[in-house]
Amino acid sequence: MYFMKDNLLMQRSGLLARKLGMTRVYDDAGNHIAVTVLDLQGCQVVAQKTPERDGYAALQLGSGEAKVKRVSKAERERFGKAGVTPKQKLVEFRVSPDNMIEVGAAMSAEHFVPGQKIDASGITVGKGFAGAMKRHNFGGLRATHGVSISHRSHGSTGQCQDPGRVFKGKKMAGHMGAVRRTLQNLTVARVDAEEGLVLVHGHVPGSKGAWIELRDAVKGVKATDLPMPGKFTMDAPKASKAKAAPAADAAASKGEEE
Repeated sequence: MYFMKDNLLMQRSGLLARKLGMTRVYDDAGNHIAVTVLDLQGCQVVAQKTPERDGYAALQLGSGEAKVKRVSKAERERFGKAGVTPKQKLVEFRVSPDNMIEVGAAMSAEHFVPGQKIDASGITVGKGFAGAMKRHNFGGLRATHGVSISHRSHGSTGQCQDPGRVFKGKKMAGHMGAVRRTLQNLTVARVDAEEGLVLVHGHVPGSKGAWIELRDAVKGVKATDLPMPGKFTMDAPKASKAKAAPAADAAASKGEEE
C-alpha cells in the first residue's frame, strides 16, 4: 500500500494465504454478504531483501507446512537459519526500507483491518480448451440461411492474399483460464487473528486450495490507521483448525521419517 506520511512514500508487506472456499456472514444490519475465506496457514517472514545486498527492499513470506523429506538440503538449511519450518509456498513482497519485518516473524490476520480495501492476486480456475463463444464471448454464426454445423465457430480469421496470414493475438479458440489475475479494491469483511483467517467480501481468483497474494489496494482512498510496518508476532504460528491435518496422517508421516 502507498500513502503519504511525512512526505515519504511508504509501502507495507502483503500476506500469503490459501483459499478455503466461500461462505456468508451477516453485517450489523442483518444482511448476509458472500465472503471468501483465506487461511494464512502459518505465514512467516523467511528472508529479507535489502538495497545494500540485493538492490531492492522486499520481504520473502512463506506459508503452508511442507514435508521435510520433500525439501532439498539447501532449502532445509535456509529455513533452519531463518528459524522457520519448511514452507510450501514462497512469495516476495516489495516494501519500503522503513517497513522491514524481522525474519521468523509470524504474520497476523490483523495485518489488515475490516473495511480496508485490498488487491488479491492468484491463478484463475483452468477451463481447458474452449471455443470462441465461451472464451471471448463471440455471438456465433446464424442458425439458418446456409450455415450448417459451424454455428458456434469463430468465423473468418484473416484476409485474402494480402497479407495472407492470421495476425498474432487474434481471438480464437484455445486454452482458457489458468492465468494470473488480480482483483482490485476488494473489501476486508472480517479478520480472525486466533484462527489466522481473512474474510474478503466477494470472490477472489483461483479454485479451492489456490495460493492468494493479498496486498493493500493501490487505487482509491488510502487507509491511514493501518499497523506499521505490520501486525506480527515473534512466536511460532499455531496450526489452523480450519485445515488441520488428521492425527492419523500426522502419525503416519512421523513413522515414515523415523
